[in-house]
Amino acid sequence: MAQKTPIYDSHVELGGRIVDFAGFMMPVSFEGIVAEHERVRQKVGFFDVSHMGEIEITGSEAVQFADRAVSNNVGKLQPGQICYTVCCNEQGKILDDLLVYKFSDERILFVVNAVNADKIFNHLTEIREGDVEVTNLSESTGQIAIQGPASRELILNSDFCGPVCDRLKELEYYRFITFEYQGEEILLSRTGYTGELGYEIYLPSGMTLDIWKRLLEDGAGLGAAPIGLGARDTLRFEPCYCLYGHELSEETSPLEAGLSWVVKLKKGDFVGRDVLVREKEEKPARKLIGLELKERGIPRQGCAVLHEGEEVGTVTSGTFSPTLGKPLAMALVKRSVPKDATGLAIDIRGRVVPAEKVKMPFYESHVND
Repeated sequence: MAQKTPIYDSHVELGGRIVDFAGFMMPVSFEGIVAEHERVRQKVGFFDVSHMGEIEITGSEAVQFADRAVSNNVGKLQPGQICYTVCCNEQGKILDDLLVYKFSDERILFVVNAVNADKIFNHLTEIREGDVEVTNLSESTGQIAIQGPASRELILNSDFCGPVCDRLKELEYYRFITFEYQGEEILLSRTGYTGELGYEIYLPSGMTLDIWKRLLEDGAGLGAAPIGLGARDTLRFEPCYCLYGHELSEETSPLEAGLSWVVKLKKGDFVGRDVLVREKEEKPARKLIGLELKERGIPRQGCAVLHEGEEVGTVTSGTFSPTLGKPLAMALVKRSVPKDATGLAIDIRGRVVPAEKVKMPFYESHVND
C-alpha cells in the first residue's frame, strides 16, 4: 500500500490529483501542469518532496566513508556546503544520484531519490567500514521545496525563518544553514530541481504540515501555490537535469549521462572507480544529447532515435516545453553519432519525425539570480 507524506491531507484539501509515485500518494497536479510550470518560472511554487530519502552518516570516519560511497569529492566540501554526485555499483553503473550535505567531518547527510532510498541505505550498510554509523532518517524527515523568482522574498518575509534572515540573505547556491525552531533542528538549503532560484527545507515530519500551511499563507500575496509532480518534471527537463529511471539507471554510467563533472577519478578509491577509469580511457559507448523535433509530435521516453534510418539510441525524456514552446528530447545515443549529425529522427509510435541536434541545457538556469 502506498505511503502518505505528512502533507498529504493538504493536497487532498487543495484538490490535488493524487497518483502513486515511488510508493507514495503524491499530487501530479493542482491547477494544471502548464499553469503550475509557468507559476514557478514567473512567481513561486511549493513542492512536497517529503517522499525523498535522507540518510545520515556519522562517526570519526564519516567523510572518508562518504568519499568511498560516491563519485564526487566530499572531502573538499566545507561545513555548510553541498555537492551533487552519484553512487555507483562495482560495475560503474548508477545506483542513484543524490545530494551530499556536509555538517562537519563527523556528520554527513545523503539526500536520495524516494524510489532508491531503501536500496541506497542497504548498499551503504553493506559497504560500511570503520568508525561510521549509517542511519535512515527518511520516515522522520519532511521536506518542502520553495522555487521561483520570488522564493527568497517569501522566505525572508516569513516569521518561520525570521531567526536566520541575515544569514539567509548571504546564502550561496549549494550551501545550507541550520537553525532551531520549537526545539527542533531545521535545515534550509539553497538548492532545487527547477532551474530557478529556490530553497529546500528539511524538518521533522511531525511539524511539516503546519509549516507547509503557514508558508502557503505567507506566500499568497506573491502568487505562491502548490505544484505537482507533472510540472516538477517539465521544470527539471528544460534545464536538462537528469532524472533517475530516465537518463540515469543501473544500466547507465555517469560518463554516458554527461555527469563526468561529478566523477572525481583522482580523489582516491570509490565504488566503481576502476571501471570508470577504463571507460574514460576507452570512451563511453553512449552519450546524452538534446534533440528538437522539426515537425509536430511529442517525443516520449523509450522512443527510438534514428540516424540516416538506422536506430542509434533511445529518448530518455521528452515533452513539449511550456517555456520554449517546442517539442524537445534528451536521448542516449551511440558514441559514433557525429557531433554535427544531420538526418536524425525520432520514431513516435511508428511515425518517423525529423529531429535536429540542439545544445543542452535547453533553458538557461536562474539558480544564481
